[in-house]
Amino acid sequence: MKKYIYTLVLSVFTFTQTFGQSSSPYKTSFKVDAPITAAGIGLSGLGLYLMQEKEPFTEAEALALDKNDVNSFDRFAAGNHSASAKKASDIILYSSIAAPALLLFDRDIRSNGGQLAALYLETMSITGTLFTLGSAAFPRARPLTYSSEVEIGEKTRANSQNSFFAGHTAAVSTMAFFTAKVFHDYNPDSPARPFVWAGAAIVPAAVGYLRLEAGKHFLSDNLIGYGVGAAVGILVPQLHKKSNNSGISVTPSMIRVLGQNLDGVSLQYKF
Repeated sequence: MKKYIYTLVLSVFTFTQTFGQSSSPYKTSFKVDAPITAAGIGLSGLGLYLMQEKEPFTEAEALALDKNDVNSFDRFAAGNHSASAKKASDIILYSSIAAPALLLFDRDIRSNGGQLAALYLETMSITGTLFTLGSAAFPRARPLTYSSEVEIGEKTRANSQNSFFAGHTAAVSTMAFFTAKVFHDYNPDSPARPFVWAGAAIVPAAVGYLRLEAGKHFLSDNLIGYGVGAAVGILVPQLHKKSNNSGISVTPSMIRVLGQNLDGVSLQYKF
């Protein structure tokens, strides 16, 4: 497995170094980005394993679940279960995987296709790590486990405790906002940018709604998944921008407190 991960990352980043062009607004480095991506893929695999190893509910525990024990913010979703909503959310998820490929219709982006692939792989590996390790560390019963109409076999699966946080929503949010961010950076004067961002916001929101209806996640799970995905999808390209001046600086400063001048430091973060 480790050999496969290393080969995959090496292939993507070698392609990037060979075909990346100066027209790109981004700067990538094999020495920095390849280890991050490899670690992200490896940790995602570890997290997935730990998710599958959760102690499932016993039949008695599953039957004793009471929706009144769910916090008031999320309680309205307890008991939801819709097979059609689940199927629709799966379709959007699998379709969204190829969303960044739409960027290749842009000639400048296409000329830097290898770099785009490397950034996309790195971005998704980070989201995968956050989702799988987060879910493994914080087991939470899915809304469908509170329904009397759901079979006991479904409730007593380890997967029934993977409500926190919403993986489908996080993944689609990452893909959508990554695509919008890259388009935004390559096309600073495009009138289409507001529509691209609007699409990026709407699609994962729709997935979140479907996962809520499917009884797979509570509202709070979806909100966190949406936020995590959006943050990673935007921040990874932003932190690779050539013109990015992000950083933390510490400089000496003097402040006046209760009539006294005190020496100190000023902490500044540039984004």
